[in-house]
Amino acid sequence: MENNDFDISISAKISAGEAIKKINNVPAWWGVTFSGSSEKQDDKFIIKMGGESFFNFTVAELIPGKKVVWLVTDCNMPWYADKKEWANTRLIFDLTENNGVTDLNFKHEGLTPEVECYKDCAPGWTHWIKTSLLSYFTTGKGVFREPSI
Repeated sequence: MENNDFDISISAKISAGEAIKKINNVPAWWGVTFSGSSEKQDDKFIIKMGGESFFNFTVAELIPGKKVVWLVTDCNMPWYADKKEWANTRLIFDLTENNGVTDLNFKHEGLTPEVECYKDCAPGWTHWIKTSLLSYFTTGKGVFREPSI
């Protein structure tokens, strides 16, 4: 069976350990309202994107310098028919460091072309990973609008 999960890759001159620290500093690259903690395995955090939307995450896996996995434990996406579309999906950050350059492969497991939000979420993730996170890796600053609180 073909794997249609959304995935995207970037490379930056940064150590894998530093990259994981930056990934875990969610508000610095993903323009969202953030509460909780995302620094170690089993940490829980909540992301809000305005209105009644929310995404509850658990750090399901954290292998220093190698991998971070966030599990969406609950969500409310009021703009879609299935408001829980991201529930039980996983955001996977796989890292490989070679000669001071880290390759990051990001996969949103469960985000496939068959789900309603794919048309919005795929370009969204493309921005957050290829533009904002890459900028945060290389310049120390993400590229986004500040969230409205």
